[in-house]
Amino acid sequence: MKVSFHGHAVVLIETAGKKIIIDPFITGNGLCDLNADELQVDAVLLTHGHSDHVGDTVELAKRNNALVVAPNELAVYLGWQGLNVHPMHIGGSHQFDFGKVKFTQAFHGSSIAIEEKKEFIYTGMPSGILFSNEGKTIYHAGDTALFSDMKLIGELNHIDVAFLPIGDNFTMGPEDALLAAKWVNAKTVVPIHFNTFPVIKQDGAVFVAKLENGKLLNPGESIEL
Repeated sequence: MKVSFHGHAVVLIETAGKKIIIDPFITGNGLCDLNADELQVDAVLLTHGHSDHVGDTVELAKRNNALVVAPNELAVYLGWQGLNVHPMHIGGSHQFDFGKVKFTQAFHGSSIAIEEKKEFIYTGMPSGILFSNEGKTIYHAGDTALFSDMKLIGELNHIDVAFLPIGDNFTMGPEDALLAAKWVNAKTVVPIHFNTFPVIKQDGAVFVAKLENGKLLNPGESIEL
């Protein structure tokens, strides 16, 4: 299994001949090294409905005929856009042909902003994602604050790689993420959701230096599991 980071919260998983992308914010993401017009994926996994996570989902899914897996309200909304969707919810898991997906808690928000109407469309509960295949487990925490049940996520799962936000302001910052890393107890911890915008600027190298299991991935870099 190959797992690569592509800026902000974009994670690409290549496993058993399948490509799965999480939170494909590509267009408008100055840190992303991917080309949305050329990217081939079999599935899109979404943690929540904010634009910097849904990103290029509609275009990617339509062009690739890819399945979109998301929390229920977000999945239904995207289904109305003509996408092939699989709705799920926190605590639920499902075995797909590309791997097992389970949604976890995340403490954040989830909505789509309709600027011309000055309205928000509620897109359900935000979540994290546990993805498992080929005997490996990846935890993408999504956008979240620190919460004590991260201990339980770590106790119940043998996590190989955990992607944790460190940007602060909208999510937990580096200090809280250090505690989250301890609780999740993954073999490797990779910081995400930082430096994309000035308000979430952080030094990822300083963060990982404080962890025995920390690894800084620049956009386009990967881990082989």
